Amino acid sequence: MYEIETARIVVPILIPLATAIAVLATDRWPNVRESCSVIGAVLTFAFTMTLVPAVIGGGVYTLHLFELLPGASINLRVDGMSLLFAGISSFLWILAGFYCVGYMRGLDEHAQTRFYVCYAATIFAAVGVAFSGSLLSLYLFYELVSIFTYPLVMHHQDGAAYDGSRKYITYLMVTSKLLLLPALVLTYVTCGTLDFATGIQAGIFPATASRALVTTLYFLALFGYAKAALMPLHNWLPSAMVAPTPVSALLHAVAVVKVGVFSICRVMLYVFGVDLLQRYGLGLITAYLASFTILAASVIALTKDNLKARLAYSTISQLSYIVLGVALLTPSGITGGLIHIPNHAFSKITLFFCAGALMVAHRKTEISDMDGIGYKMPFTMAAFGLASLSMIGVPPVAGFVSKWYLAVGTMQLHSVGLLVVLLASSLLNAGYFVPIFLRAFFPRGGGAARLQLAEASPFMVVPLFLTAVASVAFGFYPDLFLKLIEVVR
Repeated sequence: MYEIETARIVVPILIPLATAIAVLATDRWPNVRESCSVIGAVLTFAFTMTLVPAVIGGGVYTLHLFELLPGASINLRVDGMSLLFAGISSFLWILAGFYCVGYMRGLDEHAQTRFYVCYAATIFAAVGVAFSGSLLSLYLFYELVSIFTYPLVMHHQDGAAYDGSRKYITYLMVTSKLLLLPALVLTYVTCGTLDFATGIQAGIFPATASRALVTTLYFLALFGYAKAALMPLHNWLPSAMVAPTPVSALLHAVAVVKVGVFSICRVMLYVFGVDLLQRYGLGLITAYLASFTILAASVIALTKDNLKARLAYSTISQLSYIVLGVALLTPSGITGGLIHIPNHAFSKITLFFCAGALMVAHRKTEISDMDGIGYKMPFTMAAFGLASLSMIGVPPVAGFVSKWYLAVGTMQLHSVGLLVVLLASSLLNAGYFVPIFLRAFFPRGGGAARLQLAEASPFMVVPLFLTAVASVAFGFYPDLFLKLIEVVR
């Protein structure tokens, strides 16, 4: 591994910020405004991809911006983990940009300029999280994600939106101030630095650090990054479902929740390190905490008739696969956890895109009202079916790759109990996804095949179908993701 110090890594962070400014400046021209959003997404992805060859070759891009105190700096770092998250976020922003046009215009939503500005600003903060090179940088960008997404959650500006957004911002801000900030200060005092380690084995803690202190700081960080929605700090996520569906897709698939699990994975591997976590048994404890979230959230999802609510609890469950995989601290476990970041992103954004299409085309929000909807919206519900297979982990769809590596990781750890959790959770996944598909194409009473085709706007259907196809393609060809993960050392 070798370092490449260059200012070019600032560009993918600044493009979304510039996009937000351009959207604001073109408020009076909707077509131009929305074009700015899509162009910004394309440029962000393009510049992010220019960093891939050197990183796959063993390089790590770095940039020191400024220092607050010795060892407490605002640094940027681009490695395999960074590109895995930033690349997926920027690519899905492109498709979400087109989707938002169909959704926002289809429902004649108000405050569309504010919506697009905050959407772009959220991607700015998310890429900043991905490219952070220190705990201090990570904390600042993490907080910006909360701030920029708050107006999106309260977009409708009614009673439900204000209540949901209040809970959203309270959960995330209170945990970051009461848990993360003290952990940041104590880590600096203990280690003398907030910069990430160069590898995943040693971490930054000195050998003299006490077990009690390390354990305390670890759990402050684990629950402080509440965007990961580990139980019991998960309730903000279903409450945020009052937001428009493109926002739910952003929250659940692209930026917010992925910021949470990415931050936890980054801290586990590059602050505490594999050796320290294994020595104190913290990885195994985390794996069981994640397992509880996986199973409990899946059981709750079974009880939800509202489609977005069911998808919300599915997200809570699926996020913990990522934490579980990294917490195994085995090569296959870490691979399974990290590759689930893109695999879940493509599948879950498809599911939320489908939920939005159902809302725009037929005002359908409850699963019990979707009998025969597959004959009216065959492309949308076929995409929903493909993404559901990925969530369940059926081969050869992308989710199967994640669960295969996770299962192998549990065997490397010789943990039959965690393997049983994976198998049981897959059955629960099938239990809350399969009935939706069956209801759509095999309604009670029959006769649905005579209904007329009535899909949503192509601006919505094409992106959701592309993400569904991608969730299948990455099951066959996960090579790029695996190459980025291979350089996580």
